[in-house]
Amino acid sequence: MERVKIYRNTVKLSNIEMFYLDTKIEAPVIVCLHGMYGRGETWDGFINHYGKEDRIIAPDQRGHGLSSKPESGYTSEEMAADIIELLNYLKIDSAIVVGHSMGGCVAAHLAALYPEYLKAVAILDKSAEETNKLSLDEELRDPLTKDWPMPFMTLNEARLFIKQVSESDLEYEYFMKSLVETQKGYEMKFSPKAIALIHAHKNDWFNILPKIKCLTMLVRSSSHEGVSDEAFRKMQSMLSNCIAFEMSHPDHNVHLANKEEFYGYFDKFLININW
Repeated sequence: MERVKIYRNTVKLSNIEMFYLDTKIEAPVIVCLHGMYGRGETWDGFINHYGKEDRIIAPDQRGHGLSSKPESGYTSEEMAADIIELLNYLKIDSAIVVGHSMGGCVAAHLAALYPEYLKAVAILDKSAEETNKLSLDEELRDPLTKDWPMPFMTLNEARLFIKQVSESDLEYEYFMKSLVETQKGYEMKFSPKAIALIHAHKNDWFNILPKIKCLTMLVRSSSHEGVSDEAFRKMQSMLSNCIAFEMSHPDHNVHLANKEEFYGYFDKFLININW
């Protein structure tokens, strides 16, 4: 099967430089926002599946991948503003936004704060009830990777360690996409300080849900670890135009764990959008 052509670009926004993938076709736009520790490249399968009919844009959000990693600016509101700047630069005034995990929180804030830009929003395995918040008064260190022995001296060392700490093959592949060789050794493209700041700025965001008027799709994994039963019900009750699905697979990466099942749900979502 012929793969979708992907263009790689970087744009200078007001506060950061943002790297993004873009299929650049004349078609309705879908913006894909990765989760914490991720990159736009984690949407490769989605891009190849939908990129023949829709224009897919997948940025590296601030603090991640090839985008800037400033010392501040990691609230959901600030990260949503980055995406609006990117859309303005690309002269896009209407898009569907799909966000996974952390990206789902950013996507929800986009729908609430910039409704004129969004035709619909999909929030993947992300609860509006935030947990594991860090204090800005303490030493900010990413709780997941703070004890990783980085930089890794060899690629094999990196592979073995990341394989050992990953809970699934999908998680292993997810982190490997952010691995990069430097003069010091193998490190991650995301900034651990940025990750810590994102954790520090976490707040429950149920309050913004009634402001979201566009069609909203919620998807959670069968493990319910990312979205509890109570949060799932509450989010649906507070959204005026919502469809919700539960994957049969327990993995947090709901768009990667069973792609055929996820694409089936996403197709139902697309059918209900009035372009």
